[in-house]
Amino acid sequence: MPPKYVKSIREEILYEYAKLMSRTVFKGKLNYGFITDRFKALRDGEITISGTTREWQREQQLPQECVFCGSTSELQMDHLIPRNRGGSDAADNMVWSCRSCNASRCDRGIFEWLGLEEKDKLHRLVAGKYLKELYDLHERAGTLDISTHEIPRLCERCNNGATCAIWGKEHELTCFCLESIF
Repeated sequence: MPPKYVKSIREEILYEYAKLMSRTVFKGKLNYGFITDRFKALRDGEITISGTTREWQREQQLPQECVFCGSTSELQMDHLIPRNRGGSDAADNMVWSCRSCNASRCDRGIFEWLGLEEKDKLHRLVAGKYLKELYDLHERAGTLDISTHEIPRLCERCNNGATCAIWGKEHELTCFCLESIF
């Protein structure tokens, strides 16, 4: 869950991205001092989320395997944000997924599908692409600056209500809110 200083959808995306940076620098570990520092630098515009080209180049170095489970059999292209929920066929929204993971996930958001305990195990490059796609969706929808006290307003049109109930996070700003508008 984000700390109290994370107060909007935009900041939750930046906080999740700062966690990705920590996982890269600290070999998979979360260093909360570093995360706070990187979050503030992202929020204040001192640094930016990595560019698409740089991420694409790194992604090309990955083995051709399911980004969720590592399987190399029955691979297919999967949409990070499903097309029926507003996702595009652009390369930024596509990853390799095995048939089993793709069928299991169906049209759910990645955070909803993986849950709070597993979402931070998502490959750093995939998670980065996903956060960028979510940022763009919220920017287009005009919901980036919905604050913590406005979350109930977002909940009214959210597709993740059942997921929040399962995790006991109703009306709280969480990563599930990032998937709320698609």
